[in-house]
Amino acid sequence: MKKIDFSSFANIDRFSQRLEELRAGLEGIDPATLAGNTGAVWEQTSREAGHFKLSLWNRPLAVYLPGWIIRKLPTGEETSPIDQALILYYFSLADGAPLSRRWISFSDLPDGRFYIQAFHGYTGQKLAQVFQNDQAGFVNAAVSLGGSPSTLGDASFEFWALPRAPILVVYWRGDEDFPSSAQVLFDASASHYLTTDACAILGSTLTRRLIAASQPLI
Repeated sequence: MKKIDFSSFANIDRFSQRLEELRAGLEGIDPATLAGNTGAVWEQTSREAGHFKLSLWNRPLAVYLPGWIIRKLPTGEETSPIDQALILYYFSLADGAPLSRRWISFSDLPDGRFYIQAFHGYTGQKLAQVFQNDQAGFVNAAVSLGGSPSTLGDASFEFWALPRAPILVVYWRGDEDFPSSAQVLFDASASHYLTTDACAILGSTLTRRLIAASQPLI
């Protein structure tokens, strides 16, 4: 399978073509098998039609067949192309592997070691720059986004990007010798569900959401 190559998003025609390729590749696969592999709920509405229900960042979505059109619930608004790509890749790659409940760095993902510096720059380093020693601010932002507390670091929270794609953000408070730091981690089963590029997008998205949640409303 081709990598997701989100850089092609700048070329709308090429990105749209890739989405259509993903949809074509999913046609004809047994929906029950896909539901079992992805953790989505399949609801058949007629002999040839139905939809999957799942959540992306706790936002309910429906994936309608035939056509593999992805819409927000309950509004019915079509999701962004980037979210469509994430979900279509998720359905294309998911093999039903159990979650390991063991957290790994981005560098432990396939080819991740080549991009870890860039990834950490726009995730962990960015979070440390924004929150610095404001542990309470980090905790409040994470809780507001529905994160579940974990035990690593001075504060850590688990988020569910997709039903089989948990992400952990760990925060360490600084002192006079060391600055504060943060890291975004993935379940060791991540490559069974998403490409490394897609994991990078999820890590970046979660970072932006945490920073936005920490900003005061104007």
